[in-house]
Amino acid sequence: MATAPGLPRAPKSKPALPSHYYEGFLEKKGPKDRDYKKFWAGLQGLTIYLYTSNRDPQYVEKVDLSNFLALTDDTPKGSSTMDPGTHFCLSLEGQEIRFKVDSLESREMWKGFIMTVVELKVPSNLTLLPGHKYMMAEALTKEKDRRAQEKPSCFLNVSRVEAQLLLERYPDCGNMLLRPGSDRSGGFSVTTRQMLNGAEVVRHYKVKSEGLGYVIDVEEPISCSSLHDVVSYFVSNTKGALVPFYPDEDYEKVLGFVEANQENGESTWTAPKPPVPRVPGTFQPPGPSLSLGDAKPSQQLPVPGKPPWVSTPLPPVPAQDENYIIPISDEPTAQYVNEDEVAQFCRLKAPALPLRPLAGPKPKKQGKPLPRVPPVPHKTKTEPKGLAGPKKAAPGSSQPKVPFGMSISTDITEELERKLQQRRANLEK
Repeated sequence: MATAPGLPRAPKSKPALPSHYYEGFLEKKGPKDRDYKKFWAGLQGLTIYLYTSNRDPQYVEKVDLSNFLALTDDTPKGSSTMDPGTHFCLSLEGQEIRFKVDSLESREMWKGFIMTVVELKVPSNLTLLPGHKYMMAEALTKEKDRRAQEKPSCFLNVSRVEAQLLLERYPDCGNMLLRPGSDRSGGFSVTTRQMLNGAEVVRHYKVKSEGLGYVIDVEEPISCSSLHDVVSYFVSNTKGALVPFYPDEDYEKVLGFVEANQENGESTWTAPKPPVPRVPGTFQPPGPSLSLGDAKPSQQLPVPGKPPWVSTPLPPVPAQDENYIIPISDEPTAQYVNEDEVAQFCRLKAPALPLRPLAGPKPKKQGKPLPRVPPVPHKTKTEPKGLAGPKKAAPGSSQPKVPFGMSISTDITEELERKLQQRRANLEK
């Protein structure tokens, strides 16, 4: 039986690769590295991003150029006195990073683009072709536009008092901070804190926004094209005494790792999806946890033998009349022929103490009725006067046996007979 062909699968959307001013292969050796590591590198803004390959959208390392000091050619140790033209050294505050490229042209390109974004001008002391200089001029225009829209890292949305407290509590993070203006006119302010002979000196400078640029409002106004230029002016004109305030280091927000592809052998940067939180009281099959995109609503296990939509009934509550225990005697009760007569006699013996029914539910009725007792014939005999002593009972009579020393009168015998007849009538009903 032929089956209908399935719908064609839509191709998975690949993440867009980031755009850089310049990119290419770089071999990096940091202060703690023993040897060079090869990366695919890209320059964007004041940061060099390092990737495992040219197809990875997520970088694994980055080099911040905001603390740039110098960029020089480097001759590797153990080589000849001549510069091979493939090494250069990047000096930053507190560290030096060495790079290695494939050719002299590649080294000059990297040095030219780095100097362009740092100094905001195309360098003229490098061996460059006209086409290379044109590419750097385009990168310079993009960098100026980016800086005009982007605020420096030392900008914090705090008030004047909060800025003073931050600079006082965290002196190791810097002594200059950029914040919004107090007059709420859309401008900015620069707050600085320095120590003079053991006493702190706090100053506030107003920065106005004019057109696409900014003006530092002092005795001789200073025009800057961006806020980055404002910060750079304070740093450069104080001989490095003012340091921008950086409250904390950069930390990644997404967990990722490098995963090798078994088909083509290339390594890619992978960001796993967070697991689905488990809801108590639901069934979760063993195995790897589902991602947020593949999560399905958990189902509760149905009762075996019944459909899942049929609820399990609760056990019935016993009635109050049936909620009792019937006592069972250990030994059987002895049966007598004249059992009814003796029981009736015992009730007549002590009329002042009536029998009290036991507390609790009524006992169940017996299944079989008691056997009928034949009527007792009664004949009155006259006795001669003067005789004394008890009357002897005729043999075979149904008169109840009386213990020795007990006398029964004629009235008691008639009352007993009447009671027996009434009991027989009740049993016949």
